[in-house]
Amino acid sequence: MAKAPFLPPELPPKIDYEKLVPEIGRAHASLGKLEVLLSQLRNPRLLSRTLVTREAVLSSQIEGTEATLSEVLEQEAKNVSNEVTPLEKDFREIINYRKALEHGIEILKDKPLTENVIKELHAILLRSARGHQRGPGEFRRKLVYIGKPGAPREEASYVPPLPDAIPELFSNLEHYIHSEERDTLVQIGVVHYQFEAIHPFEDGNGRIGRLLISLMLFQKNILSYPFIYLSEFFEEHRREYYDLLRNVSEQGDWENWLSFFLRGIDVQAHKAQEASQHILNLHEELKTKVLELNSRYAHEFLEALFINPFFSSRTMHQRAGIKNAQTLSTLISKFKGAGIITDAAPGKKRNKIYRFDALLKILER
Repeated sequence: MAKAPFLPPELPPKIDYEKLVPEIGRAHASLGKLEVLLSQLRNPRLLSRTLVTREAVLSSQIEGTEATLSEVLEQEAKNVSNEVTPLEKDFREIINYRKALEHGIEILKDKPLTENVIKELHAILLRSARGHQRGPGEFRRKLVYIGKPGAPREEASYVPPLPDAIPELFSNLEHYIHSEERDTLVQIGVVHYQFEAIHPFEDGNGRIGRLLISLMLFQKNILSYPFIYLSEFFEEHRREYYDLLRNVSEQGDWENWLSFFLRGIDVQAHKAQEASQHILNLHEELKTKVLELNSRYAHEFLEALFINPFFSSRTMHQRAGIKNAQTLSTLISKFKGAGIITDAAPGKKRNKIYRFDALLKILER
């Protein structure tokens, strides 16, 4: 017998805050330490592009992409591929995720997080990528179900609400997003569950749901830039993640789900702080080292390396703003000689790609 569509409970839910006090305290303390570090940044782009790309890779891998962070960064440095290969499809999906997150950050600087904003981000996510024919930027118009690929609805693990119920459910969700909750992190955890339970789009719900966590941390002024991402934690605890979401639906067990969510915030905030500190330390170390290269463009070159640790002469010209080809060629030779960059494909004679291994090592930990 086929499962009936589930109707998520109206928000706000009843939550036993006493059970969550320790996790709430730890999560806020970890985020506070991360924010202190971020407040010292003179140039947020030093961290933003690479860390956002890493999150885009991890979030997309949960949905089945196989491209690694290095492959994506290298592909982006080539800036020439129009081939529709499996890697190119993965690349588009990952870059779209990054674009959606970056666009969301810009929007939320002066606008609230609304249904229309979320639809706009969804349209960016699916543009020319997997799911592009499944109503990008529009609520789904048909019943869907979640289960093993090819399995019938009778074997579904979850059947989201009927399409007709989505507008009212989403209106309630949007109202809750802008309401006052006793704790903001708990509120974000509730929003994540409710969004996934509504499953408003035909495709891309998981990625948008994870993206909203980062955007709400920014919108609620918890972080000055959303350098914390939970995709890695959810993937490492995939079974527990889905079991706890299901338990909210079937048993109303908010506390165990929220305890898990807050633990994820704590863990990922620690990791973000550690990675950010390593990157900033590397930057300070190399700022001193490149002074010895005796080039007025060495600083711009170095800054561009932190935006993407893979580059070609063409992409470096664009990022660092070095117009003279001979000057750029000389700088590449000097950075290679100093051991800062290496040739990504030593046997290649034309359209060479270079990489910044010290940064890649931090990002791939």
